[in-house]
Amino acid sequence: MVDHPKNARVIEAAQAITPARIGIGRAGTRMKTHSLLRFRIDHAAAQDAVLRGVSDEFIHRLGLPILHTQADTLEKYLMDLDAGRKLDDASVEWIRNNCPTGKQVQIIVSDGLSSSAVEANIPDLLPALIQGLEMNHITYGKPVFIKRSRVWVQDQVAQLVDCDVVISLIGERPGLATAESLSAYMVYRPTPQTVEADRTVVSNIHRGGTPPIEAGAYLAELIKDILAFKASGVKFAASRG
Repeated sequence: MVDHPKNARVIEAAQAITPARIGIGRAGTRMKTHSLLRFRIDHAAAQDAVLRGVSDEFIHRLGLPILHTQADTLEKYLMDLDAGRKLDDASVEWIRNNCPTGKQVQIIVSDGLSSSAVEANIPDLLPALIQGLEMNHITYGKPVFIKRSRVWVQDQVAQLVDCDVVISLIGERPGLATAESLSAYMVYRPTPQTVEADRTVVSNIHRGGTPPIEAGAYLAELIKDILAFKASGVKFAASRG
């Protein structure tokens, strides 16, 4: 895309190791038409990932019950962070009546800021994670899907089901490189005093990063270690040395 490059090999080598928009050339002071159209396509995909939402049909195919936070609209979810951190009353009651308590692990799936990330990764990641837990003889409660939730909702869920570790599989804020990136947030025995430094995070789960099947197996091993050290986040990292 660069007309008459001084060193084409350097451009090609850089493009091979990053999805960033480098070496795209220009027409005068602007991008070339191909690059501009590609940018607009990726920007539209990022917007769709946030605004579209995961369909109930998709969630039902995964066999996950659907719970809700206090963010009853997308606008409220995007503008009011606290609304996405607490379950609504009906979801709290559902958990109390239907979720087993005292398990080692509780799994949460959430659209977060990217429905595309959930749809692209969860069908492979969730079975791999569950298989890994079972192979390590780790007990887990009923996985649930929570719509319009923030990471911190996991603290409330963990306290309701009295688990040791809660893991949230949540869509990351989409970028122009990919709209399908998923993150996994894990925390050991959260309390009202739990902060971000107490959470262990694995990000960039997608076909161009860590593949979902591989991520599921890795997360199971990571949870095994978190249970062994009885810590997550910074304390977990320090314990592993």
